[in-house]
Amino acid sequence: MDNRFIEKIIAESIDYLVAHYTEQPDLDFLARRAGYEATHFQKLFKQHVGISPKRLVQYMNVRHARALLQEGRPLLDAAFETGLSGPARLHDLFVACEGVTPGDVRKKGQGLRIVYGFFYSVIGEILIARTERGVCWLGFLIDGKPEEPLARMKALWPEAYFIHDDQAVRDEGEQIMDIWQGRGDSKKRLALDLYGTNFQIQVWQALLRIPCRHTVTYGAIAREVCTDRASRAVGNAVGANPVSLLIPCHRVIRSTGIIDNYAWGSARKKLILALEQ
Repeated sequence: MDNRFIEKIIAESIDYLVAHYTEQPDLDFLARRAGYEATHFQKLFKQHVGISPKRLVQYMNVRHARALLQEGRPLLDAAFETGLSGPARLHDLFVACEGVTPGDVRKKGQGLRIVYGFFYSVIGEILIARTERGVCWLGFLIDGKPEEPLARMKALWPEAYFIHDDQAVRDEGEQIMDIWQGRGDSKKRLALDLYGTNFQIQVWQALLRIPCRHTVTYGAIAREVCTDRASRAVGNAVGANPVSLLIPCHRVIRSTGIIDNYAWGSARKKLILALEQ
């Protein structure tokens, strides 16, 4: 069977679990929904995601997700102080950031050509957009619908010329997943085309240094960038991140351990953190 078709089925199943995990959907239901026999569907799911649908639903339970954050973790600040790295760490060896000029920002994308498309992955369907300089946007579907990420993307560049071409962003999609899964090639860096204030860029650079399987608090980021009194400003900068997953804002949590405050929903954040375990 066409692997592309299977990827689409798995991505749609992931998106369904993100939206309905509190309903505890069982294997038989998920398999019927995908059009497969239960045993075969579980095998396909584990091949592409690494764990069973049941285990994934368990991970996305709020209490279990909190437990993952508390089991044997070093102090949250240690990630910055020691440079501790996990096998799937996202860092600047794999990502090259090309900032746009202030003039580009003022034009609101006038004359800018942005190609975007949807990419099926083990964490759901992703919207990826790029300019000639590099990837400029990465977002997720909400409730399985593309309208929200499309609207947010176009609001950043209201005067830009947008072209929808799923195939045109497939290479970027595969490279993004390789980086996230620890298979990035430092000789083939993924270019990003971003803009932000100096403070936002400092925060985003700090996020790139968070190792996989670790989380830090907003306060820890604030101390890294400027002062621990700037947690709210850091939160705003984290929320302004235009390339979720690549700049891993999902690894920032509240000091209480609560997992929320994610642009693409707390359920999606729990899913990504769970798979990173």
